Amino acid sequence: MEIGKALPYGSWPSPVTPRGVAAASASLGDGAQYVLGRPWWAESRPDEGGRVTVCRQSPDGSTQELLAAPWDARSRVHEYGGGAWTAVGETLVFVQYDDQRLYRLTPGGSPEPITPAVDPALSVRFGDLSASHDGSHVICVRETLAAQDVVRDIVSIPVDGDGGDSRKVEHLAGGSRFVAFPRQSPDGSRLAWISWEHPQMPWDGTELRISERDEHGGYGAPRVVLGSTTESVLQPEWLDDGSLAVISDRSGWWNLYRLTLGSDGPEAPHPDRPEALHPGEHEVGGPLWKLRPRWFGVLPGNRLLAVRTRGVDTLCLVDLATGTVRDLDLPGLETVTLVDVEAEGRRALIVGGGAREPRGLRQVDLETGAVTPVRLLTEGFPSAAYLSPAQPRTFVDEQGREVHAIVYAPHHPTVQGPADEQPPYAVMAHGGPTARSTVLGTASIAFWTSRGVGVLDVNYGGSTGYGREYRERLRDMWGVVDVADTALAARRLAEAGEADPRRLAVQGHSAGGWTVLASLGTTDVFAAGISSCGVTDARLMAEHTHDFESRYLDGLIGPLPETDKLYEERSPLAHVAGVTAPVLLLQGLDDPIVPTPLAEAFRAELERHGVPHQYVAFAGEGHGFRRADTVARCLELSLDFLGDALGFVPAAAGSPA
Repeated sequence: MEIGKALPYGSWPSPVTPRGVAAASASLGDGAQYVLGRPWWAESRPDEGGRVTVCRQSPDGSTQELLAAPWDARSRVHEYGGGAWTAVGETLVFVQYDDQRLYRLTPGGSPEPITPAVDPALSVRFGDLSASHDGSHVICVRETLAAQDVVRDIVSIPVDGDGGDSRKVEHLAGGSRFVAFPRQSPDGSRLAWISWEHPQMPWDGTELRISERDEHGGYGAPRVVLGSTTESVLQPEWLDDGSLAVISDRSGWWNLYRLTLGSDGPEAPHPDRPEALHPGEHEVGGPLWKLRPRWFGVLPGNRLLAVRTRGVDTLCLVDLATGTVRDLDLPGLETVTLVDVEAEGRRALIVGGGAREPRGLRQVDLETGAVTPVRLLTEGFPSAAYLSPAQPRTFVDEQGREVHAIVYAPHHPTVQGPADEQPPYAVMAHGGPTARSTVLGTASIAFWTSRGVGVLDVNYGGSTGYGREYRERLRDMWGVVDVADTALAARRLAEAGEADPRRLAVQGHSAGGWTVLASLGTTDVFAAGISSCGVTDARLMAEHTHDFESRYLDGLIGPLPETDKLYEERSPLAHVAGVTAPVLLLQGLDDPIVPTPLAEAFRAELERHGVPHQYVAFAGEGHGFRRADTVARCLELSLDFLGDALGFVPAAAGSPA
């Protein structure tokens, strides 16, 4: 094929296949650790039903898998899990997905339970695992569900415990609906953690609680040292036995602070005036959807290593003695997650990637800045020639309000679009909605851009990474601000002559699916929509979803029953009569977060109003598709659907490019 040949947008031949994207959907999303100087990490296996294994780097640099099938290290605390494993010495302790018990594994051995089986009437889950201060126990969050009751607390479990003896599971702290980030001080004399209550979500308001060791060896009554219902406090980490570093958004931005504690309460700095460590209009922190995230680490020499965010991520060293900050140069890496720091402070493990760099686990030398790969997710990752450069953009509405987005224009090394044609665009609305899209070149984006379909990834009002004020633009306004901002970004792109205004499609998962369906019913911007596990009825969502999110809508729409009418008015289900564009609905039949009846109710209304649509449900899939076959099938369906809706004929998948 000659260079620069013009072909209709959407019809470009591409080597990026649905199967390739499925292979590239593996993740490294549940942390990594240094264990005796070597990296251990978790990774998902899409070709094995999405199970999560734990691997380690051997002395020769090769990868050794520690958990063979069918072992699956996944927690179900809050349904989203997180922190499902930790290493204690060279012993792996992990949550097995099917029974949610804790198991220990010494490399070369077989997993053995260290928590008991439970009564079938109960569901006991563990998450946010970490080693105790002396390495003899695992400290973690326990979630116990019985009928309609939910209790969460912090417990201690001996690593060498008998899996049949429930007395070995020791309660340490609780007293609130939610707990997270349990952290023992270096000498074990204090326990710190984060707590919050309904209807707050952890990005609304949390409390930092401290408890002291009592004369019986347990922890006494807690005291609140920071936080409130309107201040989000995250990730306490002990600097020494008497002081912590912690994240708070009291300034309007999640920033780092230091808090010094006395025996009876906080001493200088005063708890109402914690010491800011790296203040500014940037975020060191994010939404606590999964347990045990990490935004900073404590290093020897009175230093912190942190990820600072404002649209893109920057890894930086903070010197607590001098207040100086040094940014580390990470060429090509625009999205960074800090997962561990070496005890000696020489190295760190990060997970991330960029518009043209594959996602993966990398090691950073903190003195030289050298970055070396540990585990790159290169399977199915396209050649750089087929990856569109990311263009962070800010669009402005008529009132001067900003909307942030990332543009990935159609891109191909040997093909271009016709001179008299503007490309179709897939406009992406992220889930959450308290979340954000990041600059990341993925096979799923290249699947579209290499075919001549642009991608516009919108961080609508309510997204994180831009401060509390931007995040709270969605308060009481879900279904309004997200819809308006997504439509605005799409219109502005078309007005700039970069997209065909008649060929704009909108796609989204979960809360993003809500934005898709609401946009189709209340605006005329989009010619098609694809909703994956999307929320269709806010009232049904509030009634049927799990405990963690059961009061989320109080802040997004309003409390019930006072705002019941508003729930009805905002729901996409109420606006099906206004939908004229075709709709593709994708749903997991085992979804505990957006249950299947929500999708089926919307499908029934589409049928009643004669709206063209497809509904495809997947057995064995939950909230987010994990299986390679499902991921590939969804892309095949989406490509054919958008081809029909936007008027292009896709080239055969994997055709020569």
